[in-house]
Amino acid sequence: MTAPRKRRVFPFTAVIGQEEMKLALLLNVIDPRIGGVMIMGDRGTGKSTTIRALADLLPDIEVVAGDPYNSSSTDPDLQSSEVRERMERGDSISTEPRQVPMVDLPLGATEDRLCGTIDIEKALSEGVRAFEPGLLAKANRGLLYVDEVNLLDDHLVDVLLDSAASGWNTVEREGVSVRHPARFVLIGSGNPEEGELRPQLLDRFGMSVEVSTVRDPELRVQVVDQRTAFDSDPDGFSTAVEANQDALQQRVVEAQQRLGQVSIDDDLRLRISAVCGELDVDGLRGDIVTNRAARALAAFEGRTEVSEEDVARVASCCLRHRLRKDPLEQVDSGDRVVKVFCKVFERSESSDRADFELALVA
Repeated sequence: MTAPRKRRVFPFTAVIGQEEMKLALLLNVIDPRIGGVMIMGDRGTGKSTTIRALADLLPDIEVVAGDPYNSSSTDPDLQSSEVRERMERGDSISTEPRQVPMVDLPLGATEDRLCGTIDIEKALSEGVRAFEPGLLAKANRGLLYVDEVNLLDDHLVDVLLDSAASGWNTVEREGVSVRHPARFVLIGSGNPEEGELRPQLLDRFGMSVEVSTVRDPELRVQVVDQRTAFDSDPDGFSTAVEANQDALQQRVVEAQQRLGQVSIDDDLRLRISAVCGELDVDGLRGDIVTNRAARALAAFEGRTEVSEEDVARVASCCLRHRLRKDPLEQVDSGDRVVKVFCKVFERSESSDRADFELALVA
């Protein structure tokens, strides 16, 4: 049985352009350990539309019926303490299909709204732990989207990133403690004109994508026509691209299943680390994320071995936001990654470099 689709959103496969953003989102769904995506760019470039379309593209997940944390019936790391206690007692557990959660974090949200809160009065008067789950609980096993993340309070960003990294959320109030799973793909978006994200926080995102306004008149008309057709007849428009949606969904599912079989040889791993060292990237997150993203891309392409082209296509997204900024330097950070990549991978000729520059955004 399939869960009913409640939201009607623009189909992912109908989004025109922004290929780098779409690829980064798909890779994070295939391997959530990549660490999420930060999308920076102009207003009105389809950031929110594409992100919401991603959740609608994904297949339903099986959750424990009635559980507010979207707990899995098979994976202990994705279960609330209540579900684990029921399973330890041998209680029967029923499941139901549920659409992959897509949670929006509004800018004005409080920490209690994000993390959840404990009803102290009920805890003291009745001696029971009454916890009201927050947005982190609802986002478990799904996507958590923060629009204008560069305008969000820093302490909330810290909480988000800590939960995304650990996979758990802990709330402690007046001696009462609640801990629940919070495994989600964190997606942030923003307009750099409205403020930059702190470098130490930006580094915590696995991948970074820069999107820009489409300038080609024909492509702009095509985008407008697509959106007009969808707004006029959402059901008809979605039906027309249903085959493409199903095919992409199947590719993602197969990639998730294939990911554990994908290998990356020692020479490629050494050269990835050489690129990171040459770029003077702090820490090892850049190495780790690039390896994971390249493996996810190979799985998405139906292969079990990572190639140079896989590394080329993900290197810029994984490393550009980790470079130290020089206010006097005119070279774009993405171009610096391309230059060093070509050097380390011995692609010094102009024709080879052009091919790899194209591969980065293929």
